[in-house]
Amino acid sequence: MAATVATPATPAELVPERCGSEEEARGEPEDGAPPPAAPGRPSRLPLARIKALMKTDPDVSLASQESVFIIAKATELFVEMIAKDALVYAQQGKRKTLQRKDLDNAIEAIDEFAFLEGTLD
Repeated sequence: MAATVATPATPAELVPERCGSEEEARGEPEDGAPPPAAPGRPSRLPLARIKALMKTDPDVSLASQESVFIIAKATELFVEMIAKDALVYAQQGKRKTLQRKDLDNAIEAIDEFAFLEGTLD
């Protein structure tokens, strides 16, 4: 009897209309995509810098290693999501480089980013 192991769904699998290609939906990076965090390094962002930023808030006196990691991971996912959505607008303009207007268009068009309206002014 063979046992099957369930694998967790990635965000690209959960929301296929937001992913850029079939390769991304299967978890395969596109050419030019940044590599995942190096083995042994849990985040692509510098955790010490994130901890320092968190401590600039007067309400934060201590920041546990776990909370810093969660903030770093959430930030990575947020930046990845808004960049992918802005890339759609860059591609419509036949460009490969994201511009501020692409971010503005993504913020205006996608309800999830409504809280960012006016922040780039």
